[in-house]
Amino acid sequence: VHKYLGGSGIGARILWDEVKPETDPLSPQNKIIIATGPVIGTLFPPSGRYAVISLSPLTDHWGEAHAGGAFGPELKYAGYDYIIIEGKAEKPVYLNIEDNLIELRDASHLWGKNTIETTDLICEELGDIDVKVACIGPAGENLVKYACIINDYYRAAGRTGMGTVFGSKKLKAIAVRGSGGLKPALPEEFMKFSQECFERHSSGEWADYIKKTSRTYGTTGLMDAMNAIGRLPT
Repeated sequence: VHKYLGGSGIGARILWDEVKPETDPLSPQNKIIIATGPVIGTLFPPSGRYAVISLSPLTDHWGEAHAGGAFGPELKYAGYDYIIIEGKAEKPVYLNIEDNLIELRDASHLWGKNTIETTDLICEELGDIDVKVACIGPAGENLVKYACIINDYYRAAGRTGMGTVFGSKKLKAIAVRGSGGLKPALPEEFMKFSQECFERHSSGEWADYIKKTSRTYGTTGLMDAMNAIGRLPT
């Protein structure tokens, strides 16, 4: 943790150590890592995002996608920093996590459903509307190479085909419910630092740009900025 901090850093190390570079991204030998960072689920801005890491079926190389919403924090409240999924199920399944309870459930009745239907049906099946669900739709099931993982109905881990890797493993969804909490080692200092960071992020030229573009256009509002710093793949 001290060397790689958390989230994407540790996820990258796990993938490097455990998956050979020549591995077919759609094979059972590939692994998919759901990763949270050290401040996820706290008041630190922006601490709601989790990462999904695997070999990408789109590029055959490193793949990483991020999503916001409540799924990442809920995973932390259940007591987990990372989930590593490997192998392949014989039939469609979903992973259900309720604190210390971890089980694979049949998802044959969910296969073919879109992500909204899947989320609703899992919450109904588990008898809890507050279950947080990350799932794939028909695109991931049919191995479209850029398929997303959707959580909280509208949040997307949308890059590098991570939903396709879910589909290759017959993994329809991950459902999480946690009852725990997080407490910083130094609560007062952490609150003060979080407030300082929030004030920095909410003022200045970059904050003005975000308010004018991202809030109106979403991720597409970042195109000019990402192009300027060489973050686009073309």
